[in-house]
Amino acid sequence: MDLFENAAQHAPDAPLAERLRPRSLAEVVGQQHLLGEGKLLRRLIESDQITSIIFWGPPGTGKTTLAQVIAHSTRSRFVSFSAVLQGVKEVREIVAQARQDKAYHGRKTLLFIDEIHRFNKAQQDAFLPHVEHGDIILIGATTENPSFEVNAALLSRSRVFVLEPLKSGEIRRLLERALQDRRGLGGRGLEAEAEALDFLAEMADGDARVALNALEMAALSLGQGTLTRALIAESLQKKPLLYDKGGEEHYNVISAFIKSLRGSDPDAALYWLARMLEAGEDPLFIARRLVIFASEDVGNADPRGLQIALAAMQAVQFVGLPEGRINLAQAVTYLASAPKSNASYVGIDAALAEVRKSGALPVPLHIRNAPTRLMKDLGYGRGYRYAHDDPRGVVAQTHLPEELNGRRFYRPTDRGYEKTIGERLRYWESLRRSPEKD
Repeated sequence: MDLFENAAQHAPDAPLAERLRPRSLAEVVGQQHLLGEGKLLRRLIESDQITSIIFWGPPGTGKTTLAQVIAHSTRSRFVSFSAVLQGVKEVREIVAQARQDKAYHGRKTLLFIDEIHRFNKAQQDAFLPHVEHGDIILIGATTENPSFEVNAALLSRSRVFVLEPLKSGEIRRLLERALQDRRGLGGRGLEAEAEALDFLAEMADGDARVALNALEMAALSLGQGTLTRALIAESLQKKPLLYDKGGEEHYNVISAFIKSLRGSDPDAALYWLARMLEAGEDPLFIARRLVIFASEDVGNADPRGLQIALAAMQAVQFVGLPEGRINLAQAVTYLASAPKSNASYVGIDAALAEVRKSGALPVPLHIRNAPTRLMKDLGYGRGYRYAHDDPRGVVAQTHLPEELNGRRFYRPTDRGYEKTIGERLRYWESLRRSPEKD
């Protein structure tokens, strides 16, 4: 079926988020890194030169909305496909119609697939030849990493655009529009306290749908009058985080927590932990941040840090709150008191930057796998030295692409256990440079 057919004529009982979907680029709020003046996606939409695209981002960030904007902006035929309701037979029918439209009317067919990560390999494979031949242009939307959920061949023929959670100010604008626009709640005698809208914009955590659903719930329960913060909090159906007199944001608290850990201040870290727990924060969210911190900021200066963080996360899952607070406190005080190193974090980012700069450099022949005779004849694996055959356990052998020989990405600090690692690496380097002794 044609996607978004009569999209502008939503039933009056459709959800508020659906009624307010933007119909043009001018109505879209957020995603300025993609839709700002002169940005690639905006140029593609405005020039009607859309190629196969995958929108990847959290819920409520506008993936389907952008598909709808494309539907209203393009001269192409727009079709949706459902993994639940349709199969290979429908794919053939869509492609046949697409070829006919292209041959007789010069019109492209844009095929929209929401939640493309839910499609199995066979379903994704069914689209591949038609995307490759240009019979259809694919537009997929997913909340999952397409690197893992979309077939590599299909992914290589698509441009991935990453959508970001909306900022609180952007959600605030959507809420104001919802109260004024007659497609939304306009004309119903509703007003809202500024504090209530600020609160809802913060609590939505970047998800426009969450914000609009809560606003609609509050409006329906009130009828007419002024929406208050208390009514909004009740409509959210979750306990809000504590706010200080300045209206401190949730992300400011987690930032203070992480920076206290990084600054080796266990007392401050415990305070911010208590603030989050008392506010009703998900303890597993805190535990996940500790697991990240253990590798990002402690790293190999104290490798036990990651073990402690993972054990705390498992303990919280096992015992829950309130006892889980003790497990979190143990991990927090350990990590805050541990020696710090971000060498692993800096190392992987430096390596990623090099990969993005130099591309897929060829793997040196001597460390390539050679499972077949042909590969061996081509020199795969020739000259490889097996480290365990050397009595020292270290061999003079390069493992980086030739263009990167000598590059260092991991630079251990002189703090904690990483000092030992650094000494070991320097010792190994000296062995590689010295002649092997019998």
